[in-house]
Amino acid sequence: MKSDLPPGVPAGGPVSGPDRGGSGGTPHPESVSGSTSSSGRALRGLGVSPGIAIGPAHVVESGAVAIPEYAIASDAVEAEVARFNEAATKARRQIKKLKGKALVLPDSASEEIGFLLDAHLAMVTNSRLTRGVEHRIKQDRVNAEAAIQAEIAAIAATFAGMDDAYLAGRIDDIREVGRRLTRNLMKQEYRAFSSLPPGSIILAEELTPADTALLDPTVVGGFATVLGGAEGHTAILARSLGLPAVLGAPGLLAGVRNGVTVIVDGLQGRVLIDPPAEMLADYGERRAARERERQGLKSLRKLPAVTRDGTAVTLMANLELPRDLDQALEHGAQGIGLLRTEFMFMNRDHLPDEDEQYAVLRTMIEGMGGRTVTARTMDLGGEKLAGWMAGRYGEPANPALGLRAIRLGLREPKLLETQLAAMLRAGVHGPLRILLPMIASVAEVQKVREMMGQVARRLRRRNIAIADPLPPVGVMVEVPGAALSADALAYAADFFSIGTNDLTQYTLAIDRADEQVATLYDPLHPAVLRLIQFTVEAALRARIPVSVCGEIAGDPRYSALLLGLGVRELSMAPLAVPAVKKRIRALDLMEASRRARVIMDQSDSGRIATLLDDFNAIL
Repeated sequence: MKSDLPPGVPAGGPVSGPDRGGSGGTPHPESVSGSTSSSGRALRGLGVSPGIAIGPAHVVESGAVAIPEYAIASDAVEAEVARFNEAATKARRQIKKLKGKALVLPDSASEEIGFLLDAHLAMVTNSRLTRGVEHRIKQDRVNAEAAIQAEIAAIAATFAGMDDAYLAGRIDDIREVGRRLTRNLMKQEYRAFSSLPPGSIILAEELTPADTALLDPTVVGGFATVLGGAEGHTAILARSLGLPAVLGAPGLLAGVRNGVTVIVDGLQGRVLIDPPAEMLADYGERRAARERERQGLKSLRKLPAVTRDGTAVTLMANLELPRDLDQALEHGAQGIGLLRTEFMFMNRDHLPDEDEQYAVLRTMIEGMGGRTVTARTMDLGGEKLAGWMAGRYGEPANPALGLRAIRLGLREPKLLETQLAAMLRAGVHGPLRILLPMIASVAEVQKVREMMGQVARRLRRRNIAIADPLPPVGVMVEVPGAALSADALAYAADFFSIGTNDLTQYTLAIDRADEQVATLYDPLHPAVLRLIQFTVEAALRARIPVSVCGEIAGDPRYSALLLGLGVRELSMAPLAVPAVKKRIRALDLMEASRRARVIMDQSDSGRIATLLDDFNAIL
C-alpha cells in the first residue's frame, strides 16, 4: 500500500497508547543520528506484539494492477454508481484518518502533509474527478474502475497542456487518489510475501487481518504500519504468529528504501530505520537475551499450572490458523480454548463447503490428541469482512456494530448450518465444544440449538456419523448486554467464554483497532471488571465452566486478578502460555482473592492499576 506521505518529508513522533511493557507518553519525534531523512530515524507507535526483529525493509506499495474493464447493463448503472460512491466514502474515511495521524508529526511536516491530504480529500468529495467518473458510468455504461482510469487520463491530458509546471505536476496527486479509489473498489489483498528474503520487515500503511494471516514467520521477521490499534485482529494475529509488531507509527513510510536495515521493537513500540552500528549491536544483544528467557520458560512445559496453595488452573490456546497447532502443543496448552474459524473464509471469493470445513476441523481435533477443542462459529464481519460478503452486503457504516458473527449466521442460516454440520461430524474424532460469538440474548442461543438439532437429524438420516451426545454449546460473553443477562444465559448455555477484547471495546465505546483512541482502551476500567465479575459469578451459580479468552488472559499482569475473581480457565496465544504458567505457579490464590476484592471496591482505573501492579511486584 503506498504511503500518502511524500518522500523527503521529515517524520517520526509517537502515538501514545497502551504500554504493554514499553514506553508511551507524550508524542515527540526521535532521531538516532540527527538526520531528517529516512536514514537514522526512530519512530514510536504501539508495541502490539513483543519481541525484537532486525532485518531488511520491504515497503508494501500498491503497485501496478490490472484494471478490469467491462460494459454494464442499463439496469445496473445505479448499482455501479452506488459501488463507486461506497469506494469514495471509504477513501474519505481513510484520508481523514491519515490526517489525524499527521497531527503528531513536527509542525512543518504536519502542515505540509495536512495540505496534501486536504487536497486528496477534496478530490474524493464532489470534485471534477468524482463527477466525471459518475458521468462516464452513466454515459458509457462501463464499470467504475474503468471509468476512473478514463477520467484520470482526460484530466492528465488537460494538466499536461498547462504552462504552469506546478499545476502540471499535480496529476501525480490525482493518480494517487485514483489508485486509492481503485484499491477500495477491487478490495485488494497482498499475496506476495512468501517471495521475500528471510527475516524481512514489512512496512505498510495498514495490514488487514487477512493480510496478516498470509505472513509466514519463517520468512517475515516482523512488521510495522502507519495505522492500527493494539487490540485489533491484526495485532492479535501478530501475537499468535509470534511476530514482533508495531502499529500506529506516523511518518513510517516517508522516504524509506526497500532493503534498508530496520529494527522493530514490539515491546517498547519502537521502529528504528537504518540505525547506527552500536544500536544494532545493542538490539542484537537484547534479542539474544529475550530468546534465552523464552528457552528458559520451555522447562515449564510439562509442569502443571497450579498455585502455591494447590489450586489448578487450565491453560488453553487461542488458535488463529492451523499452523498454530504445533505451537500450542509445544508450549504446553491443555486444549484449545478458542479456535477462530474465520481463517477458512479469508482471502477467497467463494465459501468453504461442509466437507472442506469438516476436514480442517478433524485435523485440528485429532492433532490435539484427546484435549478439548473449542471451535467458535464464524465471527465474520467488521474488520474481517470476507470478499464474498462485501459483495453481497456492501460496506457497513459501523462494522463493529453491524451484521457480523451470530447475527450473520442467523441471517444466512445455510452458512451457519454448513458450519454446524462440519462441527458435528468433526466431533466424532475427539472432544469438541461449540462457541457462539456476539450473543446478546437467550433467544439467539435457542435458535442455534434448534438449528443444530435439525442439522443433526438430517445427518443421521444420511447415516453420517456425528458426535453423540451433541457437543456442548457455549456463549462468548463479549457484549455488555450478555454480561448483564448472564444469569439467564447461564441456563441456556453449557459454558461461558469471556471475550474481554470486544467486551472492553463495547463497554467503553472505543474502536480497539483505532490507534487514535488507543490510550482510552482499558480492560481495568471498573465497568469492564464489574461485567467480568458479574459473568463469572453467574456461571459459578449455575455450575457451568467459565473461561477468559481475551488478550488479558495471556498477560501475566492480569493473572492474579482473574484468578481472584473466580476464573479457573484461561485461553491465550500459544506463545503466552509459559509466562502465564510461571506467574500462576508463584501465586497464592487466597492472597489474590483478597486483592481482587479490594480492587473491585475501587472506582478509579488508575487506582486499580496501582493496586494490581503493587501486588504483582511483591512476587
